Amino acid sequence: MADPRLVYDHDCGFCKWCVRWMLRLGSFTPVSYEELTPDQKARLPDEYDNCMHLLTDDAVYSCGHALEQVGLRCGAIPRTIVRALTHLPRWERIRERGYRFVADRRAIWGRYRSCEIVE
Repeated sequence: MADPRLVYDHDCGFCKWCVRWMLRLGSFTPVSYEELTPDQKARLPDEYDNCMHLLTDDAVYSCGHALEQVGLRCGAIPRTIVRALTHLPRWERIRERGYRFVADRRAIWGRYRSCEIVE
């Protein structure tokens, strides 16, 4: 089985910084929007360029759900935290609103945390 593909915005320094951290904690193949194959694009939602995605062999996770799935694949501590959070009432709503809050302000976050390349 191939590593899950972590789809991100290559034009966003904050996004690249986040992906770099995720790669340190888990086993993923980073794929920028520009590098998507036609088959990968076909699996994504129409407005795929408004959030991150995690592509596995049998599923597609987007936005906050993608981040949750990444957390479950990044070792014992992130996995434990995510599993605890999933027990919160209205977790899915909290997860997606939290993701949107950060994603909609990524230019601001990028002033503090950013990088040029993902390795």
